[in-house]
Amino acid sequence: MRDLIIRNSSRLELSMRLMDVLVLEIAGALASWLHWGAPLSTTAPVHTVLLHFCSALAFVLFAQLELYASWRGRAMPEMFLRVAASWGIVLLIGLFFGFLINHVGAVSRLWMFYWYGTGVIFLVVYRIGVYFTLRHLRRRGLNAKRVIIVGYGSTGQEMHKRSLIQDWAGYDVKAVHGDPADVEKIKDPSVVRLNSLEEIPGYVVANQIHEIWITLPLMASPKLQELQYLLRNALVDIRWVPDLLGLQMLSNKMGDFLGFPAVDLNQPVSSGMNGLVKDMFDKVFASVALVLLAPLFIVIAILIKSSSPGPVLFKQPRLGLNGKKFNVYKFRSMKVHQEHGIVKQATKDDPRITPIGAFLRRTSLDELPQFINVLLGDMSVVGPRPHALQHNEMYKDLLEMYMLRHRVKPGITGWAQIHGHRGETDTVDKMAKRVQFDLHYIQNWSLWMDIRIIIWTAFKGWTGKNAY
Repeated sequence: MRDLIIRNSSRLELSMRLMDVLVLEIAGALASWLHWGAPLSTTAPVHTVLLHFCSALAFVLFAQLELYASWRGRAMPEMFLRVAASWGIVLLIGLFFGFLINHVGAVSRLWMFYWYGTGVIFLVVYRIGVYFTLRHLRRRGLNAKRVIIVGYGSTGQEMHKRSLIQDWAGYDVKAVHGDPADVEKIKDPSVVRLNSLEEIPGYVVANQIHEIWITLPLMASPKLQELQYLLRNALVDIRWVPDLLGLQMLSNKMGDFLGFPAVDLNQPVSSGMNGLVKDMFDKVFASVALVLLAPLFIVIAILIKSSSPGPVLFKQPRLGLNGKKFNVYKFRSMKVHQEHGIVKQATKDDPRITPIGAFLRRTSLDELPQFINVLLGDMSVVGPRPHALQHNEMYKDLLEMYMLRHRVKPGITGWAQIHGHRGETDTVDKMAKRVQFDLHYIQNWSLWMDIRIIIWTAFKGWTGKNAY
């Protein structure tokens, strides 16, 4: 009984294919009433011909376009897009058929539009019904697929956890093979522990396993080759989900490179088209900010010059995008002094800080000239704060992920700063916390996130008691 639907999957697919034909026929007739207020039989004959031709074509092509593949564990929006695209392809072929029979000029474009819209709605609605019916059955333990997980690192454990939480997906993990230390974490006594790879093929046959999930890490290539040989005769679905959770990188986006599938491990979200959007936003925002802040710049410049001798602006080399050096601009907040190759961070009651400089640093007004850096393309309005070069050299060996901050442009304000992680970083723990927030920003970037950070900075300012 539990495998009844799985054993009759071909009959279920045939039923859905016939249902699609019926749905499209009904949608075409409804489109006629919406457009002409009359049955399709009273219109030009080409419409009836197209109705039956496209419905029959859908019966054949929808299967080739994978509309009847199992959708368990996959996102519903993707299914809706595939339905809409597949139905659009069928209609385009139908129009080409009308051109071949020299009747395309008699086809009502508005009727085709109505037919496409109602067809998509009907196809999606009844699929939603089927989808949730199957989810209900899977929650009750019916139509479940028995699974073996090979590799029980962070990814294998996460997949096992999700199969239990998302019980509507209908995956029942029956056995696991992995390192003994990882396998010991399994609390469910019903899950069989397979001690060797050689046990897997026999267990698959004896227990009618439906799927094998391979979650071995990338460095386990010898084990993968052995497993490939052992499973050469296994007539079950085999999924390889590389254990990328153990790799502390920025992304795991799959793409095509020279005709081969490739995984980008440290490509930030704000790259490609997203990068163009972010860059345009930065340039516009910085231009407007510099125009509006010009009177304030003049006042601050006068105060700096009157408080101590030296230039109004202070510049210092920093690392930018992908480690490119640039000079960051700030309002000078300290007395002119020599660093002698060593950058000393400002501390509480630092004697080098001028009276007006203390106010500028406390209110972060000293950072405003960095809008010039944004216009020059060296910085972004929002991003990880740039550190002194000596600090980069020190922390890149102390913190494993430190240099990944430089995969994006540094910012005037950032996710770490609005959460209080600014100012002096006199301990490794303080810097580690800042880097953690910076990497969260890089991995989860969106334009809306940038806007939120800017609004927070504008109205609440940076927070943190260790800013001197």
